[in-house]
Amino acid sequence: MFKTLEATIETDGNVHLKEPIKLTRACRAFITIVEEADDPETALLSEKSLGKDWNRAEEEEAWSHLQ
Repeated sequence: MFKTLEATIETDGNVHLKEPIKLTRACRAFITIVEEADDPETALLSEKSLGKDWNRAEEEEAWSHLQ
């Protein structure tokens, strides 16, 4: 059985699970390292393009009830 858990791994290798887990015995685990960029590059590159759609009067009116 596989169970996916989110965790943070410190630079010294210590692992901190985001939620507690109870195990009935010792288990093997596979770890995937997800390196996140400091800058959300994709969001920055798409901002101008998406802004054309998001900043239309129709969009402002549609979402005005949330402001």
